[in-house]
Amino acid sequence: MSNQLTRRLALLDDDAHRGLLGQGLRGIERETLRIDPQGQLARTPHPVQLGSALTNPQITTDYAEALLEFITPAEHDIGEALHRLDATHRFAYSKLGDEMLWSSSMPGELPPDEEIEIGWYGKSNIGMLKHVYRRGLALRYGKAMQCIAGIHYNYSLPEALWKLILASDGVPEERRSALRDFQSESYFSTIRNFRRYSWLLMYLFGASPALTRSFLRGREHALETLSEDTLYLPYATSLRMSDLGYQNDAQSGLRPHENSLESYVTSLMDAVNRPYAPYAEVGTKRDGEWIQLSTNVLQIENEYYSTIRPKRVIRTGERPVQALCNRGVQYIEVRCLDVDPFEPIGISVETGRFLDAFLLFCTLEESPLISAAEGQIHARNFARTVKEGRKPGLTLTRDGEEVFLQAWADELLERIRPLARLLDEEHNESGVHEASLAQQKAKVADPDKTPSARVLMEVRKLGSAAAFGLQQSRLHAAYFRESPLMPAEEAVFAEMAAASLAEQAIVEQTDTGSFDDFVAAYNTSTLCGNHS
Repeated sequence: MSNQLTRRLALLDDDAHRGLLGQGLRGIERETLRIDPQGQLARTPHPVQLGSALTNPQITTDYAEALLEFITPAEHDIGEALHRLDATHRFAYSKLGDEMLWSSSMPGELPPDEEIEIGWYGKSNIGMLKHVYRRGLALRYGKAMQCIAGIHYNYSLPEALWKLILASDGVPEERRSALRDFQSESYFSTIRNFRRYSWLLMYLFGASPALTRSFLRGREHALETLSEDTLYLPYATSLRMSDLGYQNDAQSGLRPHENSLESYVTSLMDAVNRPYAPYAEVGTKRDGEWIQLSTNVLQIENEYYSTIRPKRVIRTGERPVQALCNRGVQYIEVRCLDVDPFEPIGISVETGRFLDAFLLFCTLEESPLISAAEGQIHARNFARTVKEGRKPGLTLTRDGEEVFLQAWADELLERIRPLARLLDEEHNESGVHEASLAQQKAKVADPDKTPSARVLMEVRKLGSAAAFGLQQSRLHAAYFRESPLMPAEEAVFAEMAAASLAEQAIVEQTDTGSFDDFVAAYNTSTLCGNHS
């Protein structure tokens, strides 16, 4: 254990300070495809009973029109966030008719690209901006990739905790006005440690070792054949997070610097403003219709597909990167988690408890700056784990040496244990975080207990990744339909849906100016103002 981690643990283990850990916030975003009773992609529009995909804060769509996204409010306890996520699923099922929600990250059998509808957000300028952005994604990556689903985990610690650490580090009172900068630096420290250790999450929670042949759309690959319609890798944990997922040549060399907020913002904005010849050849319009927002490496900064992002809640008309550089980092978003196909809501509370301990460890532990060479090593460790994580004797690179994944995983879990214990003391709960840690240790000891191994066993049994996804989807559909929401809970969601539809109507009625002007203004709003 490092001196910094020891010191900060002792600080937070004090009765006067331990309660700060309960003041942080957790939120979940769960993506899931709507499917018909046979497991085919739903071809229907976003159900109007769920409200407006543009303005409903808790139910929207991601890329494809059929790719629902459920967003929980931020809660102090992950258990409460998951309770809210469960309720959202129950409300959705009350409005889906005979449709169901797909249970896995990788889609089942997909129709041809031209038959996959892109998310539609209405005719307002902002709604069209979201839609055209997705047209650009379809152009750049293909529509099959717009049907991949994941779990995003939003995590923050309270401002009071950063103040406490700043004071304990001996920062003079007159410099503590730099709290915002220190908080941003600390979240980037968390992100760097996440880069070092996130391979562990892929081993423990990866759940996409196989996929349907149709997903690849004839692309070259090195996968093995499991059956006529299913490809896999025998020791893979998450093909979703491999180079078969959301990747393309334009992004291949893009590695935003995560040693400081300033360098991160600078590198992302360079990509947003740097032309890319193959996109320029296509242009932004075809037959007078917008097909992408720009011909640059990235249309907008969120197009950069990262396993973790620094975030700040944006204001109306503000770009994500402007919010970051004007007001600093507010929370982090972990984006590498597969949907757990054995859990009706896609994630278990035990996974959430472990993530809290893991992210607290990444935050409090020392986190040196990462050189370009070190960054490549971390990326290679991650890539090895997603494709070969359960391979007997697999090694990863640490401090210039090859070490066994299982040995390093065990070491890491023991380093995380004091954090789990501290969270249990703060929650006054009977060891739930340590119990989750024990579950993870069991997976390290026996790879057959990992979700990816369990998925592969089921896929082999059924002979098809699509058949497994449909089996789990039907089980989960029955689970939610057998226990609908209480009328009062249902009414809250219904009111939210109605309010969002009314809000979208107002946005569309009060729009001014042409869409061309709107895009031009958006594309030039990439400079950060002075810190405010």
